[in-house]
Amino acid sequence: MFSKAISYGSVWDYAASESIVESQRWILSTMQKYGQELVTMLWRILGNEQDVCDAYQDTFLQLAHFEGGQKPEHVKAYVFRVANNVAVSMLRRRIAERNRLPMSVTAGKAISSPVKELDSKYLQETLRDCIAQLPEHLRNVITLRDLAELPYPQIGRILGISAATARVYRCKAVQLLAVWMSKEE
Repeated sequence: MFSKAISYGSVWDYAASESIVESQRWILSTMQKYGQELVTMLWRILGNEQDVCDAYQDTFLQLAHFEGGQKPEHVKAYVFRVANNVAVSMLRRRIAERNRLPMSVTAGKAISSPVKELDSKYLQETLRDCIAQLPEHLRNVITLRDLAELPYPQIGRILGISAATARVYRCKAVQLLAVWMSKEE
């Protein structure tokens, strides 16, 4: 998906030089600087291209409208936090929609079979659902560490906690996820 954006480089150059207000050029710069990392994180959270595109767009729309178009003090932290929140909201909507389905449609999911245990798509979806249910402080750390692959010191700076606290939060999150995933089986 990101390679598609790169292939349209001349469009970006034109947009940057002609139609972007001078005070908003920093948004384009932010997209170019952190876009690939952000897409990677969103892809790992959401798992499909359409949702990733939607979350990416929502993230930068929120950035553009931050306090009337002002640049946040810590742009990277803001962008990753907003993207994380947008992705988790999308997952929560999926869960809510699935819970609204009639029992006859969801009855097949309740039956356990060897085929389902081997179905990685099912396991990924279950893990995403469980991550979405984590408390925010644990979910933020697990998202930034395991999905965005950021180091603990950087996670600490983004979230305003120490690297050691980030490690502890990740450990607690992994323990909760293990318990919840074992109950799913």
